Amino acid sequence: MSARQAIQVGTKTVKPVLSVTQGEARLRVLNLYKAWYRQIPYIVKDFDIPKSEEQCRAKLKEIFLRNKDVTDIRVIDILVIKGQMELKESVNIWKQKGHIMAYFKPTEEPKPKDFLSKFFSGVE
Repeated sequence: MSARQAIQVGTKTVKPVLSVTQGEARLRVLNLYKAWYRQIPYIVKDFDIPKSEEQCRAKLKEIFLRNKDVTDIRVIDILVIKGQMELKESVNIWKQKGHIMAYFKPTEEPKPKDFLSKFFSGVE
C-alpha cells in the first residue's frame, strides 16, 4: 500500500449536519442570536423572572461568546440546533421559571468541601 492510499484509507469525509461552509454556519449562529434577542422581552414578561431585559441580553451575549472559539462546522451546527430547541421550548412556555433562572447561576462556583454543603448543592 502506497502512502497516498494509506492517507485515503485513514481519512474519512463526513457529511455536513446543516452548513456546508464556515460562512453559512456563521449566518445560522447570527440568525439564532437575533431570534433569542428578539424574544427576550417576551420571555421576561411570560416567565416573570426578576431580571431586566438588559441583564438577559448580557447573559445571552455571554453564553454565545462562551462558544466563540469553536471552529468545527459540525459542532457549530449541533450547538445551533440545541439553541433552536431551547428557544422553541422557551417561546412555547414548555419550560418553567426555574429552567430560565438556571442560566443565571454563577459560572464559577467554588466546590463545596463539607458534607452539608455538598448535600445542599447536589454534588456527589
